[in-house]
Amino acid sequence: MRFRLKPIAFTLLCTFAHPAGANADLLALRMDKTFRAMAAPTQETPAFIEADHLSGKKESQIEATGNAILRKRGQSIRADRLLYFQETQDLDAQGSVVLEQDGNTMSGPHLKLNLDTSIGFMEQPVFYLVENDGRGSADMLHIHDKQHYTLDNATYTTCPADNQDWLLNMHGLEIDRDRQIGTAHHAWVEFMCLPILYSPWMDFPLNDQRKSGFLSPVFGNTTNSGREFTLPYYWNIAPNRDATIAPRVMTKRGVLLNNEFRYLEPRYSGELQADVLPSDALAKRSRTHIALIHNQAIAGALNGYVNLNSVSDDAYFRDLGSTVNATSQANLLQEGVLSYSAGWWNAAARVQRYQTLQDPAAPIGAPYKRLPQLTVNAQQNYSAANVAFAGEFVDFAHPVSENAQRLVLNPSVSYPLVSDAAFYLTPKVALHSTYYAMGANNTRAYSSSSRTLPLYSVDGGIAFERDWNLFGSGYLHTLEPRAFYVYVPYKDQNQLPNFDTGQAGFDFTQMFSENRFYGNDRVGDANHITLALTSRLLEQDNGTESLKLMIGERFSFKTPQVNFVTPTTTTNKSDILLAASGQVTRAWSFDSEFQYDPNQSQSQRYNIAARYRPELGKSLDLGYRFARNTLRQIDLSGQWPLSSRWHAMGRLNYSLQDGKTLESIAGLEYNQSCWALRFVAQRITVAAQQANTGIFLQLELNYFVSVGLDPIAVLKQNVPSYTKLNEKPANKPSSVLR
Repeated sequence: MRFRLKPIAFTLLCTFAHPAGANADLLALRMDKTFRAMAAPTQETPAFIEADHLSGKKESQIEATGNAILRKRGQSIRADRLLYFQETQDLDAQGSVVLEQDGNTMSGPHLKLNLDTSIGFMEQPVFYLVENDGRGSADMLHIHDKQHYTLDNATYTTCPADNQDWLLNMHGLEIDRDRQIGTAHHAWVEFMCLPILYSPWMDFPLNDQRKSGFLSPVFGNTTNSGREFTLPYYWNIAPNRDATIAPRVMTKRGVLLNNEFRYLEPRYSGELQADVLPSDALAKRSRTHIALIHNQAIAGALNGYVNLNSVSDDAYFRDLGSTVNATSQANLLQEGVLSYSAGWWNAAARVQRYQTLQDPAAPIGAPYKRLPQLTVNAQQNYSAANVAFAGEFVDFAHPVSENAQRLVLNPSVSYPLVSDAAFYLTPKVALHSTYYAMGANNTRAYSSSSRTLPLYSVDGGIAFERDWNLFGSGYLHTLEPRAFYVYVPYKDQNQLPNFDTGQAGFDFTQMFSENRFYGNDRVGDANHITLALTSRLLEQDNGTESLKLMIGERFSFKTPQVNFVTPTTTTNKSDILLAASGQVTRAWSFDSEFQYDPNQSQSQRYNIAARYRPELGKSLDLGYRFARNTLRQIDLSGQWPLSSRWHAMGRLNYSLQDGKTLESIAGLEYNQSCWALRFVAQRITVAAQQANTGIFLQLELNYFVSVGLDPIAVLKQNVPSYTKLNEKPANKPSSVLR
């Protein structure tokens, strides 16, 4: 007969510790919590015993037999028989012993534990970790005290109970809670019964502290460098400093030493990357890459910033880079900045230059140096008027082009005549003054000169709303007309130099700006009004924008005369802009923009993109971009299941204009219950006449370790809808090897 002895409360010291939220190696951390459940005494809330039979053998002995359970705060120790010796504080649990806390369990046939000294053992322990379904076993668990434990001949895996696809074997596992370190001796990983990774010892932190040690090795292959192997070593120098040293062995070139150093102080922080290939067997020279980012709080609101990037030669990234972002770099930024922010105003001083990486088949012009650039910006409200000021001084330097100093002063005042959620009307007056002092290389004989122009604008709009029941669903339908008038008088600017200015493309952002140029070397004359209409269809329940339609056109009262690009027509009507986007169904969404020339009855530019994402792991992205006489590209990407285990993913970016593939990615991913295998091939155009092919092969053992060249960053960057199907939750850390 089962009964619960409610009147008697035994204050047993063998209770479970409160769970910790440390971001650490999951295996050691969860086992550490389980060990604390056995060894951490407390004098607080009493524990209760429930059993089929309770008896006191002697005054100092209590025996619970038959489904015996000790509970405290939802935590429990279960056994067929519990024997508690009050004088010696010994606890003896026998027969199907189970220690349980928060779903994590450790079970075995026999547990002996002294509740005073916390010394004991469990025979043949088997553990289960609920966070990641990890499980393992050992021949023996030794509890040396509350801070130190060892396991003999332990195993660990995240595979389900009927699956042994991969297994971590350890001759010994030590848990040291004083130092918060776990150490596995003679550890090796078996995959499909074949050893794939061995380490004489493997250590890991038990909490969120960083720990020095080797990271997972990386294998790969590229056409430029051959077979590759990288073994990163993480060095935890101090709580606020660390480094990663990652020698990259390339069969065709040699050993590239990748070195990263990070630091964090209360008033400064930064990251230094120094990569060195002492002797490139193909290029027949040493090659280097240096990158430094440093932030400094100097005093009060005064801050400093440094961003330096440099490589030894123009082909460094084309030969040694593995991503499009790296291989397509043409100008490496090198700048230092001092900035001051005082709330309503701010100022900055910048020294800036670039290292230009030239492609012999497609040379480009080097940008100007700014030695220095000084900026001041301010904004204040006075009697409902918004008063603003933008000022800039730049000393432009170039080895072959015109040098000059430029000063720009741009004050403005805007005053909202009407400011309401449904209606607004805001006039604005600005003055744009520019002064030039010419310097060296003035081959076109520009004179030191100035230009001052006023700018007037009025921006107004209204928003109409109505409730609309459409196809049985409730929507909020809006109609939002907008008008924007700009007047800038004409001034001949052909005798002014151009350092950083270009004619902006015509789009929905630019059509509501006062200047059709970006930069300060040109101010476009204007006497025009822009009319636009936006209509939205918003779901009443959640505000989702099911449909958005936009149309706009600019009407000039006088043909603009300041242009970099020769107008194709003398009409005073601009191209018509149209845009449509929305979430059509739960799975389908689209985005599009069209630029139509009504004067020549032809499209000038359009972008169309459609996305189909019915569920996790199923996605298709289709895009087409067109610009008359310059661009015609298709972009296809997606991820799709081939079976319950196999998924395919890929991308094709093809230029119809040039008749060549700019980038292509093709991959296969196999997901098992506790591991994943990925094979990805990537071909990227790195120069006008050069392409590089990379091969990524990765085996990932869920929530433990990955072996091979990781393609995840490449896939997420190039396949917008790619989803890592065995994505590790944020609170599940992975291992660090040593």
